[in-house]
Amino acid sequence: MIKYSDIDPRKEAFVFELDDVLYPEKDYLYQVYYLFTAFLEYTELINAKQATSCMVDTYLSEGKEMVFDRLQRKFNIEEKYRHNFNHLNTTAKLPLKLLLDQSMLNLLQDVVIDRKKIFILTNGNPVQQLNKIKQTEWHGLEPYLICYFANETVPKPETDSIDLLIKNHNLQRRNVLMIGNSDIDRQCADASGIDLIKPIEFSQV
Repeated sequence: MIKYSDIDPRKEAFVFELDDVLYPEKDYLYQVYYLFTAFLEYTELINAKQATSCMVDTYLSEGKEMVFDRLQRKFNIEEKYRHNFNHLNTTAKLPLKLLLDQSMLNLLQDVVIDRKKIFILTNGNPVQQLNKIKQTEWHGLEPYLICYFANETVPKPETDSIDLLIKNHNLQRRNVLMIGNSDIDRQCADASGIDLIKPIEFSQV
């Protein structure tokens, strides 16, 4: 485990992915599933609890891309509801705020105290990602966040978005650190010539 004080002090910009880095993506998706099945219980009289379990189980075993298909097959859901699900998945107003991983919150606070820059550089639908950001409990860190949505240029692992970020903020690549979990982030960091650390490497102390 490493602490902020272990990081090269020359690093002046910290670039974070959002999902499964700053917070667990399932915390968003499970609330979407809950809202969607509550809607279906009202409109189609299905058992919301059983439907939610089906969606969660599918997410865990097959991934989020298969969730609606499995629900549709098991509960004979009409195809017209796919649009409702996709829309809700993008714009849902969540019952509960998304909570930052504690080690990431600690890191963000240390970066701010040290007067370094914080960037969120995230893949995915920009509308959905912004919706997640707006519903995250940032503990007062919002003014320090600079957000880039890679899909507005070219998604990672292509380097277009990180190149734009570096250019816009007059950064040196050697002074940028990416925090990411996925192979996509690793490939992007390698191709961009910047260092990467995985969130799991940070101590929560």
